[in-house]
Amino acid sequence: MKSKRTKNNSKLIDRSAELSLEDAIALLKKCAKPKFNETVEVAVRVGVDPKKADQVVRGTVALPHGTGKTVRVCAVTKTKNSEAEAAGADFVGHEDILEKIKGGWTDFDVLVATPEVMPDLGKLGKILGPRGLMPNPKAGTVTPNIGAAIKEVKAGKVEFRVDKYGILHLGVGRMSFSNDQLKENILEFFRNIMRLKPATAKGTYVKSAFLTSTMGPGIRLTRAAVESAKAA
Repeated sequence: MKSKRTKNNSKLIDRSAELSLEDAIALLKKCAKPKFNETVEVAVRVGVDPKKADQVVRGTVALPHGTGKTVRVCAVTKTKNSEAEAAGADFVGHEDILEKIKGGWTDFDVLVATPEVMPDLGKLGKILGPRGLMPNPKAGTVTPNIGAAIKEVKAGKVEFRVDKYGILHLGVGRMSFSNDQLKENILEFFRNIMRLKPATAKGTYVKSAFLTSTMGPGIRLTRAAVESAKAA
């Protein structure tokens, strides 16, 4: 049975309509809200084959206004503990952290590491990999400049990767953000998607895009809303 909120929201949404980014954000804000600050999310289906290594769309984006979430950062390093602590890491260590993770502890959102500890972390791939927590040089989470990496993550740098269905998902802010803040965050995400188009991807790259919130309806965006960000 549908809730009263869901029924009211259904009256506002024409699921066959495609909206501009500005109109979609405004409509999402009009929808009835639960009693918590929902995450605003974007999903973009792209024309790639994720099974092919040269068509995996993966990257990072520094959202201008952050995600609205407090990001817990765990830093694993042998020699740069002080730098990591000064940058704001929530957990810092080496062997002690490795032992905790080995025991199943993953009470953090992002794991950053210096290169020399990666052989140790590689042994914990079965724990970190499925949770999307394994550091990666391409994401900037394996680096000798661990302090700078931590500051970027804390400021709103997030990683994204196409899933097995060819869809890119990202939380781009909170419902409490202004319309302009959400728009700027979303456009930055779209710019990164367009920049990462694989050279081997054939046909239409942006298949569809939706804007939604944690418990809100999905609002279809025009493809131009995504594609036009390339030139923005």
